[in-house]
Amino acid sequence: MFNARYFRTFITLVETGSFTRTARRLEMTQPGVSQHVRKLEEYLGKPLLDRQGRRFVLTESGRRAYDYALKLFAEHEQFRHSLDNDSLDSGECRLASPGSVGLMLYPFILGQQQMQPGLTVSYSFAFNGEIVADVLGGRHDLGIITEAVRHPDLDCEPWHQEPLCLVVPADFAGNGLADLMGIGFINYSGGEDHAGALLRANFPDFRSMSHFPRQGFTNEVSMVLDAVARGLGFTVVSRVVLETSPWQRQVKELSLPQPVHETLHLVMRAGEQMPRRYVRLLEGYREQRRHERFGFGEGPERHEA
Repeated sequence: MFNARYFRTFITLVETGSFTRTARRLEMTQPGVSQHVRKLEEYLGKPLLDRQGRRFVLTESGRRAYDYALKLFAEHEQFRHSLDNDSLDSGECRLASPGSVGLMLYPFILGQQQMQPGLTVSYSFAFNGEIVADVLGGRHDLGIITEAVRHPDLDCEPWHQEPLCLVVPADFAGNGLADLMGIGFINYSGGEDHAGALLRANFPDFRSMSHFPRQGFTNEVSMVLDAVARGLGFTVVSRVVLETSPWQRQVKELSLPQPVHETLHLVMRAGEQMPRRYVRLLEGYREQRRHERFGFGEGPERHEA
């Protein structure tokens, strides 16, 4: 029969290297320690120790059992912390977002994990449809998506906004729709909708993105500015993508009078309460973005960060 106490005794024995010290640490008798090890060997059907008088070394099975036991208890602690929704600095965070969001959010969360070693992070980069399916399937606790979704088993609410940026090659000299049509559009997943929204708000003569020559497509938004930097066309991306791009010095943003924002939404299974560690991470990220964009003054309203 599986007995976690036997594994705990075995871990302590390996760490101390002594039956006597193990008995003292676990407040057991030395024969009790020996019995736990013997019971574990019977359960696994393999000898775990090569006994050499009062000393011992681990057999190959013993080394594997020790590694497994460490993993077993580490996962147990993670699971235990994950049940504590009131904990701010411990537990597992399982979330997903599109690449345009994760380019900055994921490094931020890793920084928080460094300061709070009790946190563990499982972060997936995916498209909206995949994220929704994984939240429904229980593979993620939280999804961040760029389009609101309606589903009876999900709660979806707006969370954060980022400005959209019209990005052109660094040597681009035009400023009108005809000039943009002359160099063509670099598309990505969701890029056409972003471009249409921004151009429609700023150019009265804009009609449709179908009028723009297509100069290329990539399903990875973090790579789209490479094509722009090479002078192959223009695109419209979230400011996060522009700020984190290695090509930001080889492109430029055209200033436009009417700002348009991409709204990010949080999606969770219906009726579930968001653990406090998620709340702190999400609020901390929004606060960082406010400081980066507006400094440490009052800034805009919180829901528009």
